Amino acid sequence: MTTDLIVCGLGPAGRALTHRCLAHGMSVTAIDPMPDRRWSATYAGWYDELPGWLDPSVLATTLEHPTAWGTRSHRLERTYVVFDSARLRDSLNLDGAQIVTDRVVEIRHNTVTLASETIFSANRVIDARGIARSPELAEQTAYGVVVRRDADIEPLFMDWRTDNGAKPDAPRSFLYAVPLSAETMLLEETCLAGRPALDTAVLRDRLHHRLRSRGIELTGTEPIERVRFPVQGGHPGQRRFGAAGAFTHPATGYSATASLAAADTVARDVSAWPVQARAVHALRSAGLRALLALPPADLPVFFDAFFTLPPELQRAYLSGRTDLGGTVAAMRTLYATLPAPLRRRVATATLGIPIRSPIRIGSSMMG
Repeated sequence: MTTDLIVCGLGPAGRALTHRCLAHGMSVTAIDPMPDRRWSATYAGWYDELPGWLDPSVLATTLEHPTAWGTRSHRLERTYVVFDSARLRDSLNLDGAQIVTDRVVEIRHNTVTLASETIFSANRVIDARGIARSPELAEQTAYGVVVRRDADIEPLFMDWRTDNGAKPDAPRSFLYAVPLSAETMLLEETCLAGRPALDTAVLRDRLHHRLRSRGIELTGTEPIERVRFPVQGGHPGQRRFGAAGAFTHPATGYSATASLAAADTVARDVSAWPVQARAVHALRSAGLRALLALPPADLPVFFDAFFTLPPELQRAYLSGRTDLGGTVAAMRTLYATLPAPLRRRVATATLGIPIRSPIRIGSSMMG
């Protein structure tokens, strides 16, 4: 009997897709070299993106109105959530799937060849293995520590303030501070995208400097999180999912909630890439080019402008994967809001015209 679906890769996207296909009564073979590995990364996103089928217990913490800093403070009118990674993984149970521990070396039409030279076939094959690193791709990097939660540490979605010890003309990074539980908090210095991205050793030194400047002392025994992954390089289409399928927002690095939200659509073999979604993806990629082109000193000003947009336009740009009208309106309004000196550089980069500039930016946006 032919299997309905083969899913290659059991990260958050592949596991969510396998879970939802099983819920729809499909037969699934899932292939991963380490299918039982635990998830140590921190995944987060926006509450209003979550699908109704997701178990609410997978949410570790919820921030009703997170704060962002550019050159000044902004209250975000949107609820932000941080997942309990272990609970999220366990909630996406794979009971009933055929789990194969092996490495995929080739996908051709409806056939998968493994490192062991075993060949599997199915009615559909979906690649959810993520994106391989390449010097050609912008990457996100981060270095964080998990500390005891303290009332004096304010949760921060983004913090561009310049107290991390970096020189004024150095590529920017900033602080991401979110509670992981009632007792713990992640403090992370992050770089959204760079070719090359900032090294985690640089981010470590900046984080330590920033925390010292705010009176936060580390013991050296805190759990550490290191992050490095491409924010571009995925290919839209029905045969890929998650980061491999271009579900990563190229200007933020988010992909987890978008993949969870689209899992049912892909499970039903309905295209997750209507023409509007492909157009939005192209506009988001243009947005990444614009961010990469900005001089370091202009980045906080840029984000000041973004976070003064109406909440519905912020949401359209950050989460409206198929909302072409909202994405266009957000980008147009943002452009009009920017100070005049920034507009030419943003316009030039968005159109893809080569310009000389640093190509690193910082961000705390994860998941």
